[in-house]
Amino acid sequence: MKTVLISGAGVAGLAAAHWLHRRGYAPTVVERAPAPRPGGQAIDVRGVALDVLDRMDLLGRTRRARTRMRGMAVLDADGTEQWRSTEMTLSAGRLDGDDIEVLRDDLTALLHTRARDGVEYLFGDAITALDQDDDGVRVTFRHGGPRTFDLVVGADGLHSAVRRLVFGPEDEFVHHLGSYVGVFSTGNFLGLDDWQVWLHDDARTASYCLYPARGNTELRATLGFTSDPLDHDRHDVEHQKALIADRFAGVGWETPRLLKAMGDASDFYFDAMAQVRMGSWWRGRVVLVGDAAHCASPLSGQGTSLALVGAYVLADELGDADDPLAALTRYDRRLRPFVEVNQALATENPGQGASEESLERAKRAISLDTRPEDRPRLRRTPVA
Repeated sequence: MKTVLISGAGVAGLAAAHWLHRRGYAPTVVERAPAPRPGGQAIDVRGVALDVLDRMDLLGRTRRARTRMRGMAVLDADGTEQWRSTEMTLSAGRLDGDDIEVLRDDLTALLHTRARDGVEYLFGDAITALDQDDDGVRVTFRHGGPRTFDLVVGADGLHSAVRRLVFGPEDEFVHHLGSYVGVFSTGNFLGLDDWQVWLHDDARTASYCLYPARGNTELRATLGFTSDPLDHDRHDVEHQKALIADRFAGVGWETPRLLKAMGDASDFYFDAMAQVRMGSWWRGRVVLVGDAAHCASPLSGQGTSLALVGAYVLADELGDADDPLAALTRYDRRLRPFVEVNQALATENPGQGASEESLERAKRAISLDTRPEDRPRLRRTPVA
């Protein structure tokens, strides 16, 4: 049986582990965190990605786990309501559509149920070196002993270590889109009831979004501000919190309480809005998937869908291929047009988001079954 090491236990990594196991690989997943990561913002699954979940027999369960927003309101910096809608939210789009907004940790928990049997997990470890030849990839780990795999998949996000080790420095591929965002969870001190609130401060070019989760018992907060690239340590959480606190100092309404809650948050996440653009997603026996290969940024609203579809296409092309390198070429060629049209959503209307028409085109801009007929198609996962 062919072996594959997958770096990252997020959406792309878990989906790749499931589909590659289905196609005869023995997957090992290495994850820097000591356990599946908690927290994170609500994310969207749209278009063809819903078909991927359906083939995993997860579509119904994901729909039941979706957020239940009744609508949203936009406030100014004084907390005065500017407008409201019960038809859509800025984060998820129309509320009466087929698309699904779900908490990131809920989706990864569901994916883990499909990527459990037959998959080895190495939590609390990381790849430090990769040395490949015609026979495999020798992997050095931070803690565990070295091992050799037939294939390595980098599903380790925007700041992919696999990409850096194999393709080169991050600044060759990561392109800043002009803003930063911080995300964390806290108690529902506003008493929001399935209702999303946005506050904008035009003077500070800063805004935040608050929405309840877990039966309205907690809030998920997303705070963003425009900025040129910042020189900061992305592992220094306290400094990142200070950056946000400084930018939002003086903003009214409930901002002081929100910043205090941020200071106490244990699941805080901070990063730039950025895209990854590469001429090739594979080199030798190492291939990238998800944000590591083609991060579209949250501004596109399609990062999760790209990860799910990319993992499916990668496994579909590898399948029983006699020549894995030819399969990786097909993966790149087949997925790239879908990635490019979805990345364009993030830059179509800076500061306003993509049009509904553009999103509708982009989310269905690939077919899961457009492939040579002489290779078997992946079908739905049988219910256990």
